[in-house]
Amino acid sequence: MIEIPPAPERDVARRVLARGEVTVHGRIPGSSNVTLFVTCELDVCAVAAVYKPARGERPLWDFPSGLHRREVAAFALSEALGFGCVPLTIERDDAPLGEGSLQRFVPADFSQHHFTLVEDERHHDRLRAICAFDVVANNTDRKSGHCLLGEDGTVWAIDNGLCFHPQPKLRTVIWEFAGEPVPGALLDDLARLSASGLEVLCDLLSGREIEAVRRRAQALVEAGRFPVPDPDDYHYPWPLV
Repeated sequence: MIEIPPAPERDVARRVLARGEVTVHGRIPGSSNVTLFVTCELDVCAVAAVYKPARGERPLWDFPSGLHRREVAAFALSEALGFGCVPLTIERDDAPLGEGSLQRFVPADFSQHHFTLVEDERHHDRLRAICAFDVVANNTDRKSGHCLLGEDGTVWAIDNGLCFHPQPKLRTVIWEFAGEPVPGALLDDLARLSASGLEVLCDLLSGREIEAVRRRAQALVEAGRFPVPDPDDYHYPWPLV
């Protein structure tokens, strides 16, 4: 059994993920693409991470190759919004299987997921933020199991590679807030994002995809309410969990 090292503060963790020696411990089961549990070590510090190498991706008809960059873009978008709902994620080109994303591993209660978390109103503010994030990112695959309850009680959004398509493709399990007003603090963050240059995404997404992010953020601000699924279309991922 692999011992999970305690996570250092974020600036240190970022440096270790970016420069540390990567050791692969095994494949994480249940993933459609190659997803590996690794540790990164630098000096006397170690960080557990999830490594998604580009060479382990299955080709998709509607997304170009390089899904790992969308994982990095999801973290960048979460930070630009100020939501902090995506674990620290970076891109590396010198990992054992080549270029890919490294995301800080979240020690979590893996018996919990969105369908269990939403039963507790204490998690609703965080789930609303993730819901707003998914709308703006155009997440096509927000399964219930992609919401993790960390050991610190924080709900994290993981597995964000299928985001940022310029065409509407939202598929998510988080519909409990459909039609509700978006909280004011989230609207302020979304308005600030829609007015920004989104430079943090420029090396990760196409110009068309970045402009679509801006339009979705602006549309959500103008609507002021979470979207309602179209009854004539299917807006859920498969499998749900």
